[in-house]
Amino acid sequence: MGPIDAIFSLLLREGGRRYGEESVSQLAHALQAATLAEAAGAPPALITAALLHDLGHLLGLGDEGMAGRGIDQRHEHVAADHLARAFAPDVTEPIRLHVDAKRYLCAVDPGYFGTLSPASVTSLGVQGGPFTTAAAEAFARRPEAITATRVRRWDEAAKDPAARTPGLDHFRAALAACRRLHPA
Repeated sequence: MGPIDAIFSLLLREGGRRYGEESVSQLAHALQAATLAEAAGAPPALITAALLHDLGHLLGLGDEGMAGRGIDQRHEHVAADHLARAFAPDVTEPIRLHVDAKRYLCAVDPGYFGTLSPASVTSLGVQGGPFTTAAAEAFARRPEAITATRVRRWDEAAKDPAARTPGLDHFRAALAACRRLHPA
């Protein structure tokens, strides 16, 4: 089984789990984020990052409800590290930084905190809270800051139980377009 088939198998097998305290499943959340990225005209790497940004929740961490207990499983690093075997940094770094992007946006965008779901507010506290001014400035200087904030905004918007999305296989071409053929 190739890497894309393995990822899709994991999403189909484990993605029916509820997405934390949200009203959608992990798979529905992933599909909504990728659909939002596609609708925004994002390139394949960002569509792939949007689809896979929370894959770390499905990789055997057993992190269901951990944020509510004050534990950060660092799912963003788990996902990025796992996916680095198959995808280049233009996919993995927005995934790795999507939590930092939430912390950044809460620090620099006065209205962003108000868009967070109650579960995102809880996890924000566990993840360190909004960045300080210095940390926000350092994040903004990172080359991946813009793409990570785009993924983060799609992430927060992808929690609608009534949203309609294409199926998982619709996104296969995006993943294939940015797949590493000879991973490092």
